[in-house]
Amino acid sequence: MIQLLTPTGERLEHPEYSPRIAHLDPEALRGLYRDMVMVRRFDSESTALQRQGELGLFPPALGQEAAQVGSGRALAPQDYAFPSYREHGVAHTRGVDLVDILRQFRGIDHGGWDTEAHNFHLYTLVIGSHTLHATGYAMGIQRDGAVGTGDPTRDAAVVAYFGDGATSQGDTNEAFVFAAVNNAPLVLFCQNNQWAISESTEKQSRVPIVERGRGFGVPSVRVDGNDVLACYAVTAEALERAHSGNGPTFIEAYTYRMGAHTTSDDPTRYRSSAEEEAWRRRDPIDRLRLHLEAIGELDAVFLAELDAEGEAFGERLRREVRAMGKPPTSTMFEHVYAGAHAVVDAERAWFEQYEASFDVAPEVTR
Repeated sequence: MIQLLTPTGERLEHPEYSPRIAHLDPEALRGLYRDMVMVRRFDSESTALQRQGELGLFPPALGQEAAQVGSGRALAPQDYAFPSYREHGVAHTRGVDLVDILRQFRGIDHGGWDTEAHNFHLYTLVIGSHTLHATGYAMGIQRDGAVGTGDPTRDAAVVAYFGDGATSQGDTNEAFVFAAVNNAPLVLFCQNNQWAISESTEKQSRVPIVERGRGFGVPSVRVDGNDVLACYAVTAEALERAHSGNGPTFIEAYTYRMGAHTTSDDPTRYRSSAEEEAWRRRDPIDRLRLHLEAIGELDAVFLAELDAEGEAFGERLRREVRAMGKPPTSTMFEHVYAGAHAVVDAERAWFEQYEASFDVAPEVTR
């Protein structure tokens, strides 16, 4: 398993992957630390909002910040990410306003961000289905000639994010087949957080999940998913391979979901407090903080500014979520097709007429 930063914050050297992070100076490391802290603040605020009845549901990413921020920061602007439903850290790195994510979990739309502006697809609630969409998109990039040109501003790739449970889905296995045989510019990024809801990894695969990628002929690597530097380096290497036309890579980021699967889940019913405590000692944020402290690059001023930023973000999150109104019901007809469609237009007209009929005051009868 690739690791560049131990749980106690010590740097490790690796002949292949250490050069991938050589350009990350102390300012960049503090930036990664800020990313993870802000994403965790988003998690805690969103969970509280759901408990207060402001959200219908929320899937925490607590403990998976390093896997998401590290891989997300390795993407080039022209790369495209396909998330599942808890890639809040990746969304943050792609410039998505995290408040917009909560529109979906408040139940007022299916994803309130501009996917093309951020090259970040909508969240996918059907487990594993988006891996085929990502593979098809990668094959499209390939056929458009945007791979292997040698132009770093043009060569593009796709990253598909999914969990260990999705590896048992047929769509995901088909994605591996299509990606391998078409040499697609795709990174299949599995966050193995040990639990597919209440089903342990051991009941998903009899071998380490990373070995399943090799069975499809896809180069595969297992990385410490709580090590933000290793996740960055491994993803950067996989993206370089994809950009240059050398095909897909499978990454298993070995991490842990420290919170519940969603806010409707009770993890105490299927895992022990001892297991949770063991993983808390591998906390990805603490790991980078210890490293920054050890090299003398984490001062009180930075921490105070970050704390103030977190407080301001939390206040904005609460205020804007509570201000989200109910959208007009006619919005269900929007974004069905890319352009105008006669059938949809006719259905919208009928519905608006039907809805307006309820505004007519009934006659008073004696």
